[in-house]
Amino acid sequence: MGIFTFNRITVSAGQCALEYRDGRLGRVLPPGRHRIDVAASVVRVEMREQVLTLAPQEVLTSDAVTLRITVALQFKVSDAVAYVETAADPMAAVYLAAQIALRDLVAAVTADEVMQRGNRIDAGAIAAAARTAGARTGVEVIEAFVKDVIIPAEIRAAAMQLVTAKVTGAAKLEAARAETAALRALANAGKLLDAHPALAQLQLIDRVPYGSKVVLALGTTGPHDVASDPE
Repeated sequence: MGIFTFNRITVSAGQCALEYRDGRLGRVLPPGRHRIDVAASVVRVEMREQVLTLAPQEVLTSDAVTLRITVALQFKVSDAVAYVETAADPMAAVYLAAQIALRDLVAAVTADEVMQRGNRIDAGAIAAAARTAGARTGVEVIEAFVKDVIIPAEIRAAAMQLVTAKVTGAAKLEAARAETAALRALANAGKLLDAHPALAQLQLIDRVPYGSKVVLALGTTGPHDVASDPE
């Protein structure tokens, strides 16, 4: 009777397996079915793209306003051996680098600038810092995303009041301009009527209610000589 001294394992698609014998790396096993020594140990590594979401970070702007920001990193393992052997927690360095980059980025802007950008922060610097940190542990950072930027309620309320005041002021200014233009037109019309009394009589007749009797006194020039006598 033969004695079997090996096992069979299956490595799924999107993964790889590291076979260790006596604490040393023996083989890197691609997806498929493999036979390994019973004394060997196997470490499976996920090679597909993943997302790491940082816990909401409270960071200060240059004008000392606290923002609450959530960042997500899209990454994948590019070197399974470095990922397993270089660090006990290979993603910790990536996480820390993203945190520091976020704080440095926000510290250079004001809360007003963040709101003017529609609560959007460029994540390019965060991705670059995380990418550098990940390269040491076999992690490829593909992209970084700023998911949420939460501004304190009192700052948002003050900003809304400022916008409302600006809109209200603009509306009042426009109304004043329109009223000034109307008064100027009335003044010009008054001068015109003073210079041409006949026009004043025509205007008065034009405004007489429908069905009224109009009596004109001949030989007069003033608009007061025109009267109406309702039927």
